[in-house]
Amino acid sequence: MSDLNSLNSKFEILDRKNAEALLGGGQARIDAQHKKGKLTARERIDLLVDEGSFEEIGKFVMHRSKDFGLDKEYYLGDGVVTGYGTVNGRLVYVFSQDFTVFGGSLSETHAEKIVKIMDLAMKNGAPVIGLNDSGGARIQEGVVSLGGYADIFYKNTLASGVVPQLSGIMGPCAGGAVYSPAITDFILMVEDTSYMFVTGPNVVKTVTHETVTSEELGGASTHSTKSGVTHFSCANEVVCIQNIKQLLSYMPQNCEELPPALPYESTGDETREVLNTPISRMTSGR
Repeated sequence: MSDLNSLNSKFEILDRKNAEALLGGGQARIDAQHKKGKLTARERIDLLVDEGSFEEIGKFVMHRSKDFGLDKEYYLGDGVVTGYGTVNGRLVYVFSQDFTVFGGSLSETHAEKIVKIMDLAMKNGAPVIGLNDSGGARIQEGVVSLGGYADIFYKNTLASGVVPQLSGIMGPCAGGAVYSPAITDFILMVEDTSYMFVTGPNVVKTVTHETVTSEELGGASTHSTKSGVTHFSCANEVVCIQNIKQLLSYMPQNCEELPPALPYESTGDETREVLNTPISRMTSGR
């Protein structure tokens, strides 16, 4: 009987931890995220992958740092949801940063979770999709968090040309949170709620005495029309995730496979005539 009670108590602990992990930084911060017109990290994954296909990795991971008050704040998952699932039946590896936990900032363990799925993606020949919503390195951890970014950049370079790497910018991202996406294959941004900059407007004002808004410095319109950093500008997060899925449908799983192909059907005699017309005649107008 005592063994049964012990087993039941362990299941209760597991259920409690699962519920705690699903809440991220807490209901109040989730509500604040929704008020800004943004989805949570888990809601984004639910929209991206096929229903019931997502398998999470590192759900109960927590940071190891004790300095600057971090010993009093622990969140299961440590600010990023990582795992694998399918998109239209195709295997993909995903990480989705959780802005409700320390502003999505990257810690040592946060980085280790991302690196792990990138390793698995290269090993199994499947695309990596990153949903970025992070203020950059977790400054309380100092150089350890910066070392985590170095590991991610290294994996980005190893994965380049091996598996597709897609980055969705889903919030205000700064520092390392934009260095990594910038060296992936495709970047998608959300209008009015996502930003990419090395440092924010306050730092720019302090250093150069220039006053600039977040949108002017690194908004979707700036990066899609001026800098060319982003490839797609999306009206909202739902559209952004739909575009990621559509873009993925044009790509092969890895460098060893061919992209998906669809049969071509002629629309009639006019199409056949155009195809049979020499290019010289078409350009000369005769």
